[in-house]
Amino acid sequence: MYGRMKAVLLDENGVSIRDIPIPEVGEGDILVKMRACGLCGSDIEKVYGRYGVVSRRLGHEPAGEVVAVGKNVKDIRVGDRVFVHHHVPCYSCYYCSHGDYTMCEHYQRSNIEPCGLAELFLVPEWNVARGGVIVLPEHVTFEEAAMIEPLACCIKALSASSMTKGDNVAILGVGPAGIMHIMLAKLNGAEKVIALDVNEFRLGFASRVGADISVNISKDDPVQIARESTEQRGVDIAIVATGNVNAVYTALKIVRRGGKVVLFGVPSKGISMQLDLNHLFNNEIKIIPSLAASDHDTRKAFNIIERREIDIARIITHRFRLDYAIEAIEHAHRASDAMKVIVTEG
Repeated sequence: MYGRMKAVLLDENGVSIRDIPIPEVGEGDILVKMRACGLCGSDIEKVYGRYGVVSRRLGHEPAGEVVAVGKNVKDIRVGDRVFVHHHVPCYSCYYCSHGDYTMCEHYQRSNIEPCGLAELFLVPEWNVARGGVIVLPEHVTFEEAAMIEPLACCIKALSASSMTKGDNVAILGVGPAGIMHIMLAKLNGAEKVIALDVNEFRLGFASRVGADISVNISKDDPVQIARESTEQRGVDIAIVATGNVNAVYTALKIVRRGGKVVLFGVPSKGISMQLDLNHLFNNEIKIIPSLAASDHDTRKAFNIIERREIDIARIITHRFRLDYAIEAIEHAHRASDAMKVIVTEG
């Protein structure tokens, strides 16, 4: 397939929409027409912050329609509606054999080309051959499919916390990922879910999707509220769904003895903090980072969405066509009245 297409690209000069050649399809590749792609907090961090991962590709939550397949591709056909995972591990290295799939040397290398925010994108043979493509049933929309990857990341984080039914969970930062954490915590039987943020729009949204208590930490004392809500113990699990270092300090204060703090939000490169190691040691507080997701997690996310176990589409508040992707990124960054922002085909 020859010709040119539009893509949203990021370089040292910032974000721009460019006209570039359509990628050439190899024997094991597929070419997908983007129909919906979510904007992630990591995309915003790449544009406005100091993202700690080398890749500058924008848009890793794409879903679309297959328009070309290589001659060696089996089980995927032109016209299939698909979700695509941008990173796929090897499943055979030391890290993968220990279940640390996102630490695989191949994970960050296995990118779609040029990115998800493009009229068309190439899914390389590596991803296709290792389960990085899910063919969608008709009742799953492209917009719902674009939520599979971020939901998968939340599933991985909640799994890392070993949450059990009846746990009390605090979510610090209730943007789109924080909202998904609330939904998953309630789905898995959390006793109380406490949402913490400074954005009143997002706190209201959190209450509507299941948070039992919403706390504006610029006005109220989160430590006092967390303890009063848990018989003075503190929460069992605190998930930090923001890169703000102050949220980590708050999480360490509201978690109970023996509790867990999950680092989910993307911190800027070079950010550091001081910790009272004696306090962590004596109270056996566990700090658990959770980066991205593997295809095992995406399959779980797909199943939850496909079975309608949560209403994932209600998180989407704004839609922009590809021609207005820069405005979409700006709107997601301001976040004054936005939850999930989706970019659709041009």
